[in-house]
Amino acid sequence: MATRARKQPLYDQLIDILTEKIEQEYRPGDLMPSERELSERYGLSRTTVRLALQELEKLGMVVRKHGRGTFVADRSAQVTNLMQSYSFTDQMRAMGREPSTTILEFSEIDADKNLAQHMGVRLGEKIFKLKRLRSADGVPMMVEQSYLPVRKFLTLKRPLLDSMPLYEIIESVYHEKIRVAEEEFFASVARPSDAHLLDIPEDAPVLELARTTYNTSNEIIEYTLSVARADQFKYKVLHQRM
Repeated sequence: MATRARKQPLYDQLIDILTEKIEQEYRPGDLMPSERELSERYGLSRTTVRLALQELEKLGMVVRKHGRGTFVADRSAQVTNLMQSYSFTDQMRAMGREPSTTILEFSEIDADKNLAQHMGVRLGEKIFKLKRLRSADGVPMMVEQSYLPVRKFLTLKRPLLDSMPLYEIIESVYHEKIRVAEEEFFASVARPSDAHLLDIPEDAPVLELARTTYNTSNEIIEYTLSVARADQFKYKVLHQRM
């Protein structure tokens, strides 16, 4: 294996090489060389090769099938168009994937200056904080931290959040009609706490999103900050000339 200017673990170097081949040479469904073949080709131990393939599997780039080998994953079926819908649950189901949500925190806090500014509430006003891990087919996809004004959802309790999607609760239980959800996003790298939850390496590429949801009275009823795995999401934006 060719040496590199920067020092990397051997399996990291192999990940780089295989990633390039997956993106430029292989097609979805292609059978990749076996662990033995990769070991002989690059002069690496089988353990090193196995670690590299395990990492590629975590990143959603390959699928390992027991007794059959390692195949290039169809990432076009894994990525999500975030533009058309603000409901993670609805969108995952529409893609044929099984969504799941783990509530990591549900608490009542006082709005600080930043939240007051972004939510159009008074400093110190009571806010519900909801932190969730969103997954699809058992794969961690996104960490969401949502804030809702308590005055709009006075009776909101943890059991209800466990039983229904948030937007269904907002509209069917509290009769807040959603008019629009504005979303901003930018590229970033995973912080240690988010990397642990998303099962990705620290400093792996992620998308950070900020969503502001308005009701028909133009009041902000939800403000959400999310960190999404960059290997599982992509944006598609339509520019139409009027």
